Amino acid sequence: MSAIATAASLSLPISLSRSNKFSNKRCVRGGFRVFAIIGDESGLIERKNPWTTLFDVEDPRSKVPQYKGKFLDVNQALEVARYDIQYCDWKARQDVLTIMLLHEKVVEVLNPLAREFKSIGTIKKELAELQEELAQAHNQVHISEARVSTALEKLAYMETLVNDKIVQDRNTTEPELLLSTPSTSKESLDTVKSRQPKKNLNVSGPVQPYSDQLKNFWYPVAFSADLKDDTMVPIDCFEEPWVLFRGKDGKPGCVQNTCAHRACPLHLGSVNEGRIQCPYHGWEYSIDGKCEKMPSTKLLNVKIKALPCFEQEGMIWIWPGNDPPTANLPSLLPPPGFQIHAEIVMELPVEHGLLLDNLLDLAHAPLRILRRLLRDGVLVKFLTPASGLQGYWDPYPIDMEFRPPCMVLSTIGISKPGKLEGQSTRECATHLHQLHVCLPSSREKTRLLYRMSLDFAPILKHVPFMQHLWRHFAEKVLNEDLRLVLGQQERMLKGANVWNWPVSYDKLGVRYRQWRDSIEQGSKRLPFSKSP
Repeated sequence: MSAIATAASLSLPISLSRSNKFSNKRCVRGGFRVFAIIGDESGLIERKNPWTTLFDVEDPRSKVPQYKGKFLDVNQALEVARYDIQYCDWKARQDVLTIMLLHEKVVEVLNPLAREFKSIGTIKKELAELQEELAQAHNQVHISEARVSTALEKLAYMETLVNDKIVQDRNTTEPELLLSTPSTSKESLDTVKSRQPKKNLNVSGPVQPYSDQLKNFWYPVAFSADLKDDTMVPIDCFEEPWVLFRGKDGKPGCVQNTCAHRACPLHLGSVNEGRIQCPYHGWEYSIDGKCEKMPSTKLLNVKIKALPCFEQEGMIWIWPGNDPPTANLPSLLPPPGFQIHAEIVMELPVEHGLLLDNLLDLAHAPLRILRRLLRDGVLVKFLTPASGLQGYWDPYPIDMEFRPPCMVLSTIGISKPGKLEGQSTRECATHLHQLHVCLPSSREKTRLLYRMSLDFAPILKHVPFMQHLWRHFAEKVLNEDLRLVLGQQERMLKGANVWNWPVSYDKLGVRYRQWRDSIEQGSKRLPFSKSP
């Protein structure tokens, strides 16, 4: 029997070969097939283990394309990344098989019949050895999990490179990717970088008038809590003045902030029985813009412009475009488990596209930490799916999404104070969720709606004056970058391009600019996706 056990153990993969540990009644043959051997050397009976199919996976290493030391295009690199996933799967199955075999050995050691020929001391010693081996095997499984996570991130990154390749100008030289090997020299890497085409966007000069296509979206313009039954909220949207108020039934309305009589701003007046009253001569308008009262004169058939207006999930939405409004409004609520702690509105003296560029960068996250890591040379990547409107930062626990036409949603994982790197949002115990809405008031002015939510510390909602403290923090963070964006705007208006040399962590900002260009040109699909 010892000869059979030794021969069987030699057929195991290296990581599973334990000829001095496993019983001579169990062995593994053919790499992944598990058999039970019953009987003596002269009469072997093989019984197939029910888990055989789970481990019946061919070693993929023999099929990996041999690209070592060669320059790869993005499609070849994507193929290599996919083979990495297959190898990780193959290796993980080996790790699981090791644990299964060790558990079978534990069961065999604990068999009551073993006490007939083994002492308690011998059984304890064998169990202690098996416990140590199981601990090592479980640790190997955790290592495999980390490898799978890394391989998936590499695959996602390679998919974005393939996607970028599709939208590159056909006349530019296709970038090549060098498969890194221990022998790769710095000179070779520099050569590859020099061959990559310059991918820049031209965002320079005075801001052009907004296109009609960009107006054909639902825009959130105010929080419901800020619009009482007797109050008005004046807003500017696409360089036109509007005013929000509630009608007799409590439903919100949005009408032109200009009286039809003498062009007086209506928001300087008051709300009277669900109608907005002009302070000059008292003309009163309903939420559909119709003038329903004209004191001291005969009532005329007068109507001012009104926009489709709707209230949903604590926000007031308007449709400023000429096309019929869509039936559904997007949801901007935080994920389940979060509570809203602050809703803040600010008027900022910057063009809304520049503000969106800034929010889609790392700048609105914990600033000093991230900038220090960037300055220290940490490789920063933004990994996206094919659609490219959302993704996550590597190596920071930040998930981010651009939601057309002007919203940015982000979730930041909070682990330890001052530490962000090295964990995904899923691995963090607590989170901060943020919503930024950048309404284009004019070509050099943005109305910002900010909503902050937490999945911890619900008691903070009941602390007096906490809203003022949140506003202080929000303004402090925003003002730190606002001076930078104002400097960008000043130079942009004089002709400087604010989008030179985009790099990996600029991906979502670039995608936003590509989306905006396509919308203004009348396209109905994403410019960086094959799907319509």
